[in-house]
Amino acid sequence: MTEENKAVRNRIEALLFVAGDPVSAVELSHALDIPVADIRGILQDMEEEYRTEERGILLFLTEETAQLVSNRAYFDTIEAMLQPERQRNASQSILETLAVVAYRQPVTRADIEEVRGVRCDYAVSQLQHMGLIQMVGRKDSPGKPMQFGTTDAFLRKFGLHSLQELPEFSRFVEDTASVDDGEEFPVV
Repeated sequence: MTEENKAVRNRIEALLFVAGDPVSAVELSHALDIPVADIRGILQDMEEEYRTEERGILLFLTEETAQLVSNRAYFDTIEAMLQPERQRNASQSILETLAVVAYRQPVTRADIEEVRGVRCDYAVSQLQHMGLIQMVGRKDSPGKPMQFGTTDAFLRKFGLHSLQELPEFSRFVEDTASVDDGEEFPVV
């Protein structure tokens, strides 16, 4: 690695550290006056380097953003020091709604309600408030209902780099089809 390349990596690392939140490749490109394609290549190299060296900090990339995050392997150590408050788990209805949006996006409230068989106003508003889904457009039908899709925050929350990493939906259908009414669903 050249000194110039190392300096660029160090500058990217400093920018991501100071930002704390995810930063787009476009923003990094503007800040460093380097083409976006080059930034993406450098970020991929940095992600691999961080992962192979098993550092305490990792570079987490999505299709659009980069963020420095703590390595999950050290969660117990971090928790012991910080003793963070446990986040309230999302209700089953919110998780079901999120799954419908993730697998069928873009979807309207009516689409979600058709799949779930119940109203979804509360779940949709909570998912928007949590930043996991957002309005992505309007359906070209009477009333022009809003369509929803997942966000970059959704990808980060579930450790996904892109939607293509979602598990095959058919796998869940096959796993749950053989479950008796009295049994719990298998953990996947």
